[in-house]
Amino acid sequence: MRRKASHGGHADTDLTPKELRTLRALKTPAKIQRFVDELAYQYANTAGSPRRVLRERKGHCLEGALLAAAALRMQGQKPLLMDLEAVRDDDHVIALYRERGLWGGIAKSNYAGLRFRAPVYRTLRELALSYFESYYNLRGERTLRAYSRPVNLAKLDGMGWMTAEEDVWFVAEALVAAKHYELFPHSVARRLPRLDKRSFEAGKYGRVNH
Repeated sequence: MRRKASHGGHADTDLTPKELRTLRALKTPAKIQRFVDELAYQYANTAGSPRRVLRERKGHCLEGALLAAAALRMQGQKPLLMDLEAVRDDDHVIALYRERGLWGGIAKSNYAGLRFRAPVYRTLRELALSYFESYYNLRGERTLRAYSRPVNLAKLDGMGWMTAEEDVWFVAEALVAAKHYELFPHSVARRLPRLDKRSFEAGKYGRVNH
């Protein structure tokens, strides 16, 4: 039998006792990141809810961020996601948290430098820029260009983003639709050098291939 629970002043989540125990055990952002890191990375056209990710123990960046947002909600944080927009590359999704007024991030990524951020950033722009040097494609091009304003998943509670068995593509749609802000002018982007080989290889440490 499922029981409903409310955390951080938010709507009922309809999580099972086992799901609640798992998420509540992740008591800090660092513990959430470790849990997300331990998920098997999957290349799949899916958008699994936290319930599915907990059951299947696998996911990509969107699914890892959704799970992180659900776990942060258990700590009383708002379930916030931010989209990082790229060119000639995939976008990336970050779960946001705040401590003492400063921003940090949790993320699932196949690249070593696109994951955890400690809460030391005064603005979301600062946080987004911290991902710039590690955000590149297999041609070594620096590809990060913009970031979105936060998307509060509490507004999507009625659609079951935490527990749906079907793909929650409406979350991805909300991220794409959110207002985005350019990190620097196009004139700067045209002159960006490619990543050096040493940094390129370091960022791929632990990468899972298709």
